[in-house]
Amino acid sequence: MQTNPTHSSLVAVGDSFTEGMSDLLPDGSYRGWADLLAGRMAAQNPGFRYANLAVRGKLIGQIVDEQVDVAAAMGADVVTLVGGLNDTLRPKCDMGRVRGLLEEAVEKLAPACRQLVLMRSPGRQGPVLERFRPRMEELFACVDELAERHGAIVVDLYGAPSLSDPRMWDVDRLHLTADGHRRVAEAVWQALGYDPADTEWRTPLPASVPPRWVARRVADVRFARQHLLPWIGRRLTGRSSGDGRPAKRPELLPYDGPAA
Repeated sequence: MQTNPTHSSLVAVGDSFTEGMSDLLPDGSYRGWADLLAGRMAAQNPGFRYANLAVRGKLIGQIVDEQVDVAAAMGADVVTLVGGLNDTLRPKCDMGRVRGLLEEAVEKLAPACRQLVLMRSPGRQGPVLERFRPRMEELFACVDELAERHGAIVVDLYGAPSLSDPRMWDVDRLHLTADGHRRVAEAVWQALGYDPADTEWRTPLPASVPPRWVARRVADVRFARQHLLPWIGRRLTGRSSGDGRPAKRPELLPYDGPAA
């Protein structure tokens, strides 16, 4: 691991996790871990440039088709790639195809940057994680193997107890809260060799009194109505929450955004 690193640019590639949902800002836009990381890197490196090509809802095939070549052409110092998890959540998922596409992405990005960063994505405790855990862990095994082969860094968010806590997840149960995104930014920051600002980002949250049964059922009903049923509807009709959306920050430009 490099210490006291100097990086002049960052390109983030991926889906809603990298776009920053649900780290909502007052103007209705999303911040997220990649913006936070870029802000901290910019504070250390004058003239720092940042692009975020992520779009919510994208599958790994769409990430490869729409983002990977663009990111590779930018020639950034650091590229982050997180993708494939949306595929594992689909009822029908060809894991062989997912692995092949992820390998294609890594083979293009690794030689096009100084440092490629991959991740084992976090997972919220609960029945959804248990249902899809085998696919997720197959995806993460592929991430580990590709990283070893191509000299990429792997940030293990899946193994961080703090990020599996339901309190780190938004009401949609699919996206991290602002504090969750802050912890991810810290994890990548440290993995790149920068001095830690929070050495306890992985530490489990303090115990709290669990909500009462009635409160849990009310939350379940609200979640199903506002998030689960629309998600199922998009799956049945072949639509995506990212349809027609542009990349979050499509050009590699100087950045002086959030560093909190």
